[in-house]
Amino acid sequence: MKKIVVLAALILAVLLPVLLLLVFSSTPVVRISPAIVAIGQSTALPVQVSDPHGIRSIAAFIEQNGTRYKAADLSQPARHIFWSHSVPAKTWVLTVGTKATPELKDGKAKLIVEVKSNDFRASTTRVERDIVIATQPPSLSVDADQHYLYLGMADLVTFNATGYWTEAGVHVGDQTFRAWPMPSGKPGQFSLFAFAWNMQPGTIPLVFATNPAGNIVTAQMVFQFPQRDQPKYRVRDLPIDDRFMQKVIHELDPNGSGDPVARFVKINSEMRRANNQTLFNLREKTEAKFLWSQPFLQQHNSKVEANFADVRNYIYQGKKIDQQVHLGYDLSITQHVGVEASNDGRVIYAAPLGIYGNCIVVDHGYGLQTIYGHLSEIAVHEGDTVKRGQIMGKSGETGMAGGDHIHFSMQLDGIQIDPKEWWDAHWIRDHIAKRIDLPGFGS
Repeated sequence: MKKIVVLAALILAVLLPVLLLLVFSSTPVVRISPAIVAIGQSTALPVQVSDPHGIRSIAAFIEQNGTRYKAADLSQPARHIFWSHSVPAKTWVLTVGTKATPELKDGKAKLIVEVKSNDFRASTTRVERDIVIATQPPSLSVDADQHYLYLGMADLVTFNATGYWTEAGVHVGDQTFRAWPMPSGKPGQFSLFAFAWNMQPGTIPLVFATNPAGNIVTAQMVFQFPQRDQPKYRVRDLPIDDRFMQKVIHELDPNGSGDPVARFVKINSEMRRANNQTLFNLREKTEAKFLWSQPFLQQHNSKVEANFADVRNYIYQGKKIDQQVHLGYDLSITQHVGVEASNDGRVIYAAPLGIYGNCIVVDHGYGLQTIYGHLSEIAVHEGDTVKRGQIMGKSGETGMAGGDHIHFSMQLDGIQIDPKEWWDAHWIRDHIAKRIDLPGFGS
């Protein structure tokens, strides 16, 4: 019996450290989030760590040209592991860059992060990332063309960006329009940008280029904002009767309840914002090439019933219940007329969309898209290629429409713009085709 007890004690003495090692040891799970691809003079390095026992230290190193430099470190006193077994995940932020490590030079490098666990083994997790050291901003050279800017309308600028950059384009106020490589492999970049209908007239559009190290450069184009020629947007009262109100709330809020006026206003405001956000997000479905080569078409024989950026006061029983801006043209002909594609492109949306009813969106490349709403029928599918003038469905009065018509609008990088200039071959020639290669364009 004594021998058994002694043997058990020996086994326990051998196994206990192993058990303690297993129970009170862990390996840190480490992520660099958001991902770092470039480091400048002083760059925040977020290190996301998950370890039930917490950590003892985090160290960041940068290797360049065969030499390893300690870029930053962080340590804390070891806590008693018997009580540190449910430490929540945490993001630690280190600061790295040439300010703290002046030996680094602009160019390729490797970032190494090592995190040591607060456990018996002091286990270490190592994460590596290829990066670029970038302390200098890129440089810009913008075309010398005169750019005439009008509310609600678009323009095109060309420029050259040199140095290390990863994003470029045009900032107009708080709106950003992407840059694209010049077509046909020519050097340089171009950006189609808009001056939104509600942009402050004194806003200066800025060409920009930036890199992930936080270096940014901006440059102005030559532009004018002709005051006398700016569009004058109309303000119109739109009477709402009970028939139209009931039609809208039954179609767009079928399971709702409560005051009909409140439901109508909620649809007209909150649903409108959500629908326009959906349209804005379609900017990501554009192709990096021109899908069109002719001026855009206005629906044949159509009558304009409402203009771009009309301000509408919704009047019910003599009182104003809401105000919204109509960002498109209402085009009417006859009931259930065939809806024509305004130009060659690819269908990126073909489904109901709230206030727009049955809706089709066609991408024409480089962020330029056309929108067709209130349709009674949709005859195309997402992914279909369409040709200029092709029938894509039939007009109707779905969504927030009081009669049979086509809501036609355009957007550029998600910002809705006035389509009328795109119907004009002369404007396209002066603002697009003479600045970049627009294959097959003819008047």
